[in-house]
Amino acid sequence: MSDLVANIRERYLSALDQIATAARKSARDPENIRLVVVTKSQPVEIVRSAIEAGARILGENYPEEGVMKIQSLVGQSGVEWHMIGHVQSRKARLVADHFALLHSLDSLKLAQRLDRFAGEAGRVLPVLLEFNVGGEESKSGWNASDESQWDTFLPEINSLLDLPHLRVHGLMTMPPLETDPEDSRRFFLRLRLLRDYLADQFSRADWSELSMGTSADYAVAVEEGATLVRVGTAIVGARTLKLEKEAE
Repeated sequence: MSDLVANIRERYLSALDQIATAARKSARDPENIRLVVVTKSQPVEIVRSAIEAGARILGENYPEEGVMKIQSLVGQSGVEWHMIGHVQSRKARLVADHFALLHSLDSLKLAQRLDRFAGEAGRVLPVLLEFNVGGEESKSGWNASDESQWDTFLPEINSLLDLPHLRVHGLMTMPPLETDPEDSRRFFLRLRLLRDYLADQFSRADWSELSMGTSADYAVAVEEGATLVRVGTAIVGARTLKLEKEAE
């Protein structure tokens, strides 16, 4: 085992230990929480090392970068690739064709394109709905910062749930960046309450997954009900791949 793989494995196992501790603190089973190792802006050799270190779910932010890595590491078995970043409509086919789960479905328009491309690929694409629980203009997702306004997006969610080639499995959020992980707790709680609200409104869908928490606050997210946590720099280190930001 190379030093790089050993270092990543040490940090990966440490993250799993912290997830387990947070789960038990909230009387949850650690087995119900999955760790997504975020490999965006990391070169293929780092991603390969993460897989050798034990990572089995990898999260990418940009479809083209993710597909490049998927194709470069096609011989790696037992690896699941998740799309966790904002998806432009023109990149929808890449997501529908190549990813096991989309965390960041943020509009009915995108859902309709994904549904069409997934149908053409002969598959049903599992998705999570992204909600903006902090009301930040810079964040994607349906605005869920004001609980009194939650009923405004119900018609779109209803239409989305009728799409035959998408399958909703829960919700995702990226709360405002805070210096203290405890400051994120209220946003994670809001997403959990929103999940419960939507489950009451649309009992025909599966709302079991909550994707929330990153390197800075994933333990708090687990305490508040996260089933998927997205951890990058705390496991694979700072991003090293310089990529030109995708144009809208």
